Amino acid sequence: MSRPPILVLVLAGAFLLLVASLVIGSFTTPEFPPYALTIPAPAAVGDSLVGPSTYTLDASAGEGWRRFDFTRNAVVDSGSWDIGFRRHHLIAAPAAGIADLGAVPFDSVAQVPVDGYAATEFGRDTVNTGVGKWYAYSMLSHLLTSKGHVYAVRTSDGRYAKLEIVAYYCRDVGAACYTIRYAFQGNGSRRLVVMK
Repeated sequence: MSRPPILVLVLAGAFLLLVASLVIGSFTTPEFPPYALTIPAPAAVGDSLVGPSTYTLDASAGEGWRRFDFTRNAVVDSGSWDIGFRRHHLIAAPAAGIADLGAVPFDSVAQVPVDGYAATEFGRDTVNTGVGKWYAYSMLSHLLTSKGHVYAVRTSDGRYAKLEIVAYYCRDVGAACYTIRYAFQGNGSRRLVVMK
């Protein structure tokens, strides 16, 4: 009787290690970031520069979108909105758009571009290619982590914001609990830092 080739043994060993890591990962409880949900308190920001600010919201409902309005600096249930969250999806409102500025430090983005904003494709699979797959998925922990990209947002009324997804988990909700860092320019300028 002949022995199996070494390559077969190596592949079988690698497969068993993969299965073991997946099983171990599914039994571990992750340490969620300590972010608390922000209590929505919509208030008009006018022509001012808002931020940088952080906001934590629950987007764990399977069907409904959690809508955020930069002009009111909060999650809103009615009226105009700029970006929406649902589970692991992020979209822009109709007539708005999102542009991926890449893995750059949030504070390094002083001004956002004029063009390059992708509109949301509404339908059965509502997506926005400007933000696309903002996360990395770990096969070992089964968790989503932000790629650390900064996104520019052009609102439907022609104003601008920059946005970074800081976390996708929190202790109060678990998964689909977004913490975002953002700055919004209420006067319509593309400049998102205080002039010195």
